[in-house]
Amino acid sequence: MKLENKLKDKFGKNIIFKESLSKYSWFNLGGPAEIMFKPDNIEQLIDFLRSIKNSYKVICLGAGSNTLIRDGGFKGAVIKLSPKFSYINRIGKNILEVGAGTLDKTLSRYAADNSILNFEFLSCIPGSIGGAIIMNSGCYGDEISNLLISIKAIDFNCKIKEFKRDQIKFNYRGTNLPKDLVILSVRLHAKDGDKILINEKIKRYIENKKNSQPTQIKTCGSTFKNPKNKKAWKLIRDSNCNFLSFGKASISKKHCNFFVNEGGASSKDIERLIESVKQKVLEKQNVKLELELKIVGETNNNG
Repeated sequence: MKLENKLKDKFGKNIIFKESLSKYSWFNLGGPAEIMFKPDNIEQLIDFLRSIKNSYKVICLGAGSNTLIRDGGFKGAVIKLSPKFSYINRIGKNILEVGAGTLDKTLSRYAADNSILNFEFLSCIPGSIGGAIIMNSGCYGDEISNLLISIKAIDFNCKIKEFKRDQIKFNYRGTNLPKDLVILSVRLHAKDGDKILINEKIKRYIENKKNSQPTQIKTCGSTFKNPKNKKAWKLIRDSNCNFLSFGKASISKKHCNFFVNEGGASSKDIERLIESVKQKVLEKQNVKLELELKIVGETNNNG
């Protein structure tokens, strides 16, 4: 029996073959995955990883809010945690245990409802907590690493691992965590605060975001990291890149570090736009922009 048939028999509804990845990316772009696997629990995830060992490349996909998936899709297995990995438990007074699939905004709302400080910034960050850890997500002067106690993860060899905060080197929008990890849950510091003040801060953050960033469009947020002591959007604007476009891929008029699928763009269009902007900023500002956006998958040989 072919491995594909064995996997289908074993995992049933939790596994999908040739699944389009466009529905899992905020750009609404991307070709199919050979395998999409959505585990309900750790045991099922371990069983899957053992079943495919050395047969497929593996990646883990979070909420897709900062990921461009190429037109050729992904030749391998994509792990997407099921909603059963989305949970929040308070342990004692000072610790929150959060499933990696929990959305950042959900955690921020939970914290506010329970008068817990320092999670307000997450109200403005799309994505899941697992992805937030990998990216060291942050805004308004806060980062997820400032709240972290530890993470629980599994590597692609099925080893459960725990990393304490001081074992991880965090940097601006990144970490030194191994690439072959699926984050399962995190423990975060919880500190009581004033519910009214917490909600006022969230309201202020959200209002500021609405005024400065595009919403209700097909975008994956910040395309480039901010270079040291500089703003990527300003470098793009000052390099006269504002009105660049390729096909239906363009730059937001509201915030020029946000690239947009106007409807009908391809991932190749977005990549061409990225490379063009990088080149122009390098030529005009002598600054080499570094991607914050994560690009995965294969190019489409037909495009």
